[in-house]
Amino acid sequence: MAESHEDIAVALFGELFMADQLARNRVSKALPRGMELSHFGVLNHLARGNEEKSPAQLARAFHVTRGAMTNTLAKLEWAGHVHIRPDWDDARRKFVSISPSGRAARDAAVHSIAPLISEFVADLGADRVRAVLPVLRELRTRLEGNE
Repeated sequence: MAESHEDIAVALFGELFMADQLARNRVSKALPRGMELSHFGVLNHLARGNEEKSPAQLARAFHVTRGAMTNTLAKLEWAGHVHIRPDWDDARRKFVSISPSGRAARDAAVHSIAPLISEFVADLGADRVRAVLPVLRELRTRLEGNE
């Protein structure tokens, strides 16, 4: 008997959820002491984009509430990893940029997790990983469109 679309969907999302949980756990353990996965995500985003973002833009990018992002940014600012400045045109708004310390912390985190994630690609095979990426990107894009 052939599997239904619902059975395939349940199996797919079950695997995605479990892989996500296991990956987050492994990467969290490999991060430098005191750095949380949310901190790394924000620093990586700011480092790659290399431009200021508002807290609201960051919250949207990470699909979290503004309050959750404000909390993460406060911790990053306290650690000296981000600079938060007022918008000179609208004092109610703020802009966030990565600091030199934040860039160094992000680079240290990448250095500590790169061997772990590279090992998975090597074990699975780069061609197989490359082949699944378009499907995962399309799934992510569709999920983002349904929010």
